[in-house]
Amino acid sequence: MPGSAVYEPTLAEDPATADGPLSWRNLGLEAMASMLVVSLRRLGNRSFEAQCQWPRMHPLNERTPTVAHHPLIIVESTRQIAAALQHRHLPAAGRTACEAVSVSLGLRPGAQPAESGSATHVPVRVTLSDLVPGPGRLAAFRVTAEYLHAGEQFATCTMTCAPPAPGASGAAVAAPDPGVLHPAAAAVGAVADSDVLLARAPQGRLVIVPRDPAHPVLLPGRPSLLPAVAVLEAGRQAVLLSSGMTAAAVVGLRTELRSPVPGRGAAVDVAADHMGARFAVTAAGGVAATGAVSLLRS
Repeated sequence: MPGSAVYEPTLAEDPATADGPLSWRNLGLEAMASMLVVSLRRLGNRSFEAQCQWPRMHPLNERTPTVAHHPLIIVESTRQIAAALQHRHLPAAGRTACEAVSVSLGLRPGAQPAESGSATHVPVRVTLSDLVPGPGRLAAFRVTAEYLHAGEQFATCTMTCAPPAPGASGAAVAAPDPGVLHPAAAAVGAVADSDVLLARAPQGRLVIVPRDPAHPVLLPGRPSLLPAVAVLEAGRQAVLLSSGMTAAAVVGLRTELRSPVPGRGAAVDVAADHMGARFAVTAAGGVAATGAVSLLRS
């Protein structure tokens, strides 16, 4: 992270408020149904403990009696934890909510919890680090979240957050030709057609054209720019489509935003490597985001 100065997080004045129940409004959510993190408690200077509640009938999950939760639920939980940290413990971040600019998710194969009831309760160990001060506000911070089930860690997600770029616009590229063709949901590791973010342009290139521009998890509020979680999912879908592998093969996800990614029309290119595949998202003639998908090889 740039800069050498260190900003110390400030605990809210009222300890009861600092460690009490979270509100979906404080997390910047559109509805209580989107809330995955139910509590956040401060343990030390930069260590915290969170509790998550993941519904079996989450929009991204399969509609089966027993489900293994979608990996993006982990990413979205980490984003909500980051929002709670900013709201309660990082007043120097200012009123404008910081956004994820890089995400790295690692999964322990076979260790993810499966749920046959209503919801899975997941404790999370949280570490706050790399706080970078800026002029009058916090310029960036990093959250590392370790997710546990039955006392064992099954996933780790690291997320770097920063204020949105000033004057960012969603008009970086023109909308793609209306003749694009969307792949089947199963081909990109998605549960429903509404989860598909990709399409094949007439010239054969993969482009991001969400089938649901207001997807409640990937694109809440119909944003003009793609949030990091949507870029990560677009990369995951592109790699699965290119490799022919199933969603169960994914053991790691990573993305980094270099510039704003338009909500429609950016191209995705995939290149295989020894860990799985890398992807690049291009818009307006430049690379707007990069990432990688680690795949479990048999």
